[in-house]
Amino acid sequence: MRRIRTALLIMLALLAVSPAHAFFGMFSKYAEVKADNGLVAIPLADIAEGKAQHYRFVHGGKEVKFFLLKTPDGVVRAAFDACDVCFHSKKGYTQDKDFMICNNCGMRFHSSRIGDVEGGCNPAPLPRSIKDGSVVMSVEDLMTGQRFF
Repeated sequence: MRRIRTALLIMLALLAVSPAHAFFGMFSKYAEVKADNGLVAIPLADIAEGKAQHYRFVHGGKEVKFFLLKTPDGVVRAAFDACDVCFHSKKGYTQDKDFMICNNCGMRFHSSRIGDVEGGCNPAPLPRSIKDGSVVMSVEDLMTGQRFF
């Protein structure tokens, strides 16, 4: 009983001295990325085939969320974690095997369409290129998505 009480006191102390956003950020599905010389570069090795990786980018106090997905055809696809229709809900997308699903309306989008099809409830495409073993996006392109967030 004493160990449980001690553990609880330690947890409460940690919560009291650390900013809440830092503590709760540990549980976020979004990895934070930074820019260097106007570009955000994410190593291809970080992107597992068939598994969407979610990212968060902050620039000038504005937050943008996006995901990358490497499909079985070897293409790395990029999209904002929002669409033209449901972005007001700020719920984004989750993955179910080969589909990305809107967390607001439940629409399903095959992974082979991500980054190519736009409009409606499709994940809004994000321009990207592959350079020196990384997926590269410009800050300018990322910030075009700030209206969604």
